[in-house]
Amino acid sequence: METTNKLVDSITKGIQEKKGQNITIVDLRGIDGAITSYFVICQGGSPSQVEAITDSVEEVVRTTTGEKPSNVNGLGNSQWVAMDYIDAMVHVFLPETRQFYNLENLWEDAPMTHIPDLD
Repeated sequence: METTNKLVDSITKGIQEKKGQNITIVDLRGIDGAITSYFVICQGGSPSQVEAITDSVEEVVRTTTGEKPSNVNGLGNSQWVAMDYIDAMVHVFLPETRQFYNLENLWEDAPMTHIPDLD
């Protein structure tokens, strides 16, 4: 549990270091059949920012927890990058792609924490 909290904190820090916006942490632990404990969802303003956020998350998590993602999908077009850390999945979107897939709405029964954007 504490390890998972440290992981989620590290992911959030990695997102914030590259000015990722509109961070939402979705707690899926109480949802039957959920594939992970947490979703951390954010957005970047351009494909290059989406990639920079992804790289930053990978770096911060590795140096803080020693963990590496088991899988990273979506690099290349960088409209939606998904990083799988087993206990947490990170979703880095372009704003229009995020709006289209609306993951928060899919999991609306789960507790959500909205992290204020850093200026």
